[in-house]
Amino acid sequence: MSGAERAVHARALAVLGDDGVLAGLVHGVFDGVPARASAPYVSVGGAEGSDWGTKDNEGREVRLTLVLAGVGAAADDAAAGRIEALAAGLRGAADGWRIVGARVVRTRFGFAKDGGWRHEILVRCRCLRG
Repeated sequence: MSGAERAVHARALAVLGDDGVLAGLVHGVFDGVPARASAPYVSVGGAEGSDWGTKDNEGREVRLTLVLAGVGAAADDAAAGRIEALAAGLRGAADGWRIVGARVVRTRFGFAKDGGWRHEILVRCRCLRG
């Protein structure tokens, strides 16, 4: 994971983990899939980056996967809605990078292999160095 991917990942853990409303809807926000956690929970997953630089500034576009595991069968689940609302809050300074844009670009709701439902949310963050 490069610097921008790591910075976005850490910022997502902080923003989601510090939200009181989300804390009332899930049992925790975890870095990756937790070994033991009761559903529902949020997992901050992988971050994929690509060049998004300008002529005079280094930049990265980072796509971060957030997973809400163990939700009910209703696609309008309150926890998923809260995560989507918090995505814009990822903007700002993050470990030597500035996240200048953050938005949900894809969601997927489906039945998980291990049982229960999963709501995957893909967030695109555009970052500039400094």
